[in-house]
Amino acid sequence: MLSFKEKVLNVVKSIPKGSTMTYKEVAKRAKNTNAYRAVGSIMAKNFDPTVPCHRVIKSDGSFGNYNRGGTYKKIKILRREGAIK
Repeated sequence: MLSFKEKVLNVVKSIPKGSTMTYKEVAKRAKNTNAYRAVGSIMAKNFDPTVPCHRVIKSDGSFGNYNRGGTYKKIKILRREGAIK
């Protein structure tokens, strides 16, 4: 059985280039709807380049932080991928 963290990482790995998903949506797909703050914590500690944590954003549409260069870098990557204009 997969841990919640493993489920979260798998969900985030499935987010296609050019798309985003909210922390809450990731938590829901990982089968724990109310654990969106835990998703944020998992993303903050993720340094695995195969997990595109920059594609996870806040429910209000803001970007949140990015542990590999801050919010500016997160926005830059999302623009390059076509997720935002």
